[in-house]
Amino acid sequence: MTSVLWLRRDLRLRDHPALHAAAKDGPVVALFVLDPALLKPAGAPRVAFLYRTLRALDADLRSRGGRLIVRRGDPVNAVPGVVRESGADAVHVSADFGPYGRARDEAVATALGDVPLVRTGSPYAVAPGRVTKSDGKPFTVYTPFYRAWMSHEWRAPALAITGRVDWRTDLASVDIPADPALPAGLTLPDAGEDAALKTWKAYRTRDLASYPESRDRPDLDRTSRMSVYLKWGCIHPRTMLHDLGPGDDTFRQEIAWREFYAAVLYAWPASAREYFQPQLAAMDYARPTSTAFTAWREGRTGYPIVDAGMRQLLGEGWMHNRLRMIVASFLVKDLHIEWQHGARHFMRHLVDGDLASNQHGWQWTAGTGTDPAPYYRVFNPVLQGQKFDPDGTYVRRWVPELRAVEGKAVHEPWALADPPADYPERIVDHAVERQEALARYQAAK
Repeated sequence: MTSVLWLRRDLRLRDHPALHAAAKDGPVVALFVLDPALLKPAGAPRVAFLYRTLRALDADLRSRGGRLIVRRGDPVNAVPGVVRESGADAVHVSADFGPYGRARDEAVATALGDVPLVRTGSPYAVAPGRVTKSDGKPFTVYTPFYRAWMSHEWRAPALAITGRVDWRTDLASVDIPADPALPAGLTLPDAGEDAALKTWKAYRTRDLASYPESRDRPDLDRTSRMSVYLKWGCIHPRTMLHDLGPGDDTFRQEIAWREFYAAVLYAWPASAREYFQPQLAAMDYARPTSTAFTAWREGRTGYPIVDAGMRQLLGEGWMHNRLRMIVASFLVKDLHIEWQHGARHFMRHLVDGDLASNQHGWQWTAGTGTDPAPYYRVFNPVLQGQKFDPDGTYVRRWVPELRAVEGKAVHEPWALADPPADYPERIVDHAVERQEALARYQAAK
């Protein structure tokens, strides 16, 4: 029996339950479909990393006697086409729980007719929808979700496949496209499963023990940066959880946040675009075509910690999580621009852009998401910078106009006797806009 292994967000060969299920029955066609519906809205950094990951996966397959078969088009047509050409008896996938992925898979299953679409495993340690409250309803608050998630537990990593997989290599394949043009100076991490495992091993050895104390410090740069590998399934979260010890609860909780947001999106798919707290949708917002929005996107707001975060996004396709909260709060609560515009900007530029984590992270900071009492949380960009970048190292790394300013004074350049002439003035007064944000929230409530 020939099986098609249709790869999506599971671009690896280790710890891969769907691969195990496909390989046990006979020859396997390793398939990836370049789906315009997913590629079109993705920014160049994420597309480039995907293509590099596909090349790494193809090289890994070739070293094992296989080959990645790549097709372009709507999976509803492409997947059944490969089934017909290969004479496959089944299509194996890792289950997709996102709004588009669920609808796409149902359409493909219908198009396959008598050939089953077999779902084995998922991109999560615990599949969305499995961890629920005692009444069967989904959680809307993280802390009780985390306790239930820990009690539910998860399977151990899948063992390596014994013996040689009989890969089918005789089908036609389009070339993996060349990388799209990237912004000047943008650097991306190494792609592929081997890079993921190497990065994870190095992080465990070097920085995992200090994670609880250093995770909010962008100047120290001691976060794992594993989000991009989790995004494309170059490593499974179960693999990472297996490597954590009793003292690694803080890191384990961050993996659980990813699973929580996936579960929320699964239960409320409309929350990818609409307000989780619908009563706040009527809030008074500024126009996203404003010069203030442009300044925010370019990292020229006059608030150094905000500008450093936005420039890191443009320079690396990634941003430290503490900065994601700071810049999101600034956009929504200082500039009064609706969260969807910021979330869309992130998804265009983040190499690790994940719909569930991105959209619900933005809603949490904007005060429209799962947090039960968020309206009063307005991040002060000066205090945030002084607390989490106390010596100004992170700001000076990304804002060269301020490199001559020493110490924490870098967070208030307007207070200097001689402010740098080439750094912009503040576009708003935070104290004034904080009061305005609270007034708008109260009016909407």
